[in-house]
Amino acid sequence: MKVVYIAGPFRAPTPWQVESNVRRAEEIALKVWQMGAAVICPHTNTRFFQGAALDTVWLNGYTAILKKCDAIVLIPGWTTSAGARTEALVANRLGLATFTWPTQVNALRAWVAENT
Repeated sequence: MKVVYIAGPFRAPTPWQVESNVRRAEEIALKVWQMGAAVICPHTNTRFFQGAALDTVWLNGYTAILKKCDAIVLIPGWTTSAGARTEALVANRLGLATFTWPTQVNALRAWVAENT
């Protein structure tokens, strides 16, 4: 089974906006699971950890996890997120399959089907 990493904005000015970012990522993660891939959704892993450690701890940790994945899905707003932009660069350097949501959903679905 291929492993897909979800990348997009997490941080936001208000707790509600952070939660909205998490929920958006969760919804997309579920859809990718339903396609047949395993999914890493960092948003849900550290949802309540804001301020518990330095941002570099999260970013370095997720870079390590990303290195174990087969693909990355860039969700809406990813270009406004420094973390997601870094994750996209790392994925590119690693040669991971990269898909932008929602424009490349069909390509992602086909990739998952080919690789399961």
